[in-house]
Amino acid sequence: MDILIVEDEAEIAELIQLYLEKEGFSCRICRDGPTALQVFQEQQPDLIILDLMLPGLDGLEVCARIRQKPGAKDPYILMLTAKGEELDRIIGLSTGADDYMVKPFSPRELVARVRALLRRTMRQGGQSRVYQTPHFSVDLDQRVANRYSETGITEPLELTTLEFDLLTTFMSSPGRVWNRTQLIERLWGSDFYGDERVVDTHVARLRKKIEPDPANPSFVRTVIGVGYKFEDVSENK
Repeated sequence: MDILIVEDEAEIAELIQLYLEKEGFSCRICRDGPTALQVFQEQQPDLIILDLMLPGLDGLEVCARIRQKPGAKDPYILMLTAKGEELDRIIGLSTGADDYMVKPFSPRELVARVRALLRRTMRQGGQSRVYQTPHFSVDLDQRVANRYSETGITEPLELTTLEFDLLTTFMSSPGRVWNRTQLIERLWGSDFYGDERVVDTHVARLRKKIEPDPANPSFVRTVIGVGYKFEDVSENK
């Protein structure tokens, strides 16, 4: 697995590299935003560890550009922030980050977070099913998601890795109510250390891409006090 470390503080970057390479990961370091985007295109890493505060382009902008124009791989992004303020974490997740850590952090915890993110890819191995509803289809083998328009036209959905996995989870059990803990276990793994509200952020991002009116969702519905459920019946057309 290839990991790109984007961190302008040399000591922190080298410490992260040391711990990850001990675990068998291949790592490359860059220290500013523009270089990170260039290396991303060249290397196509499986995961990016991305500092929020960077020279040239900050981590939020780098994250947003990667998600807007993904390459052959759609990498997981673990964002680092020294501020620790909730607003910064929410903004980072809203631009497409999969997880975040606040500095100072334990290198061992960082390794655990990296492994938890990468296991989501491994858990998909061996599956070759297609889930289909009146408005959507997902092909787990090809990692392709489509939406069917009112006129019957097939529209490809441009989803991040996590958004695809989230939609697949919902479509695997239409009508089932998922709470945050269950979704985290399914998507992040049992050793997730972050804030459960990360689920709400990614549900909101998914709704923006699949709902006719994200403010009044008709497919991914909120079950107040419990969680979320997916419904897609012909009456919704």
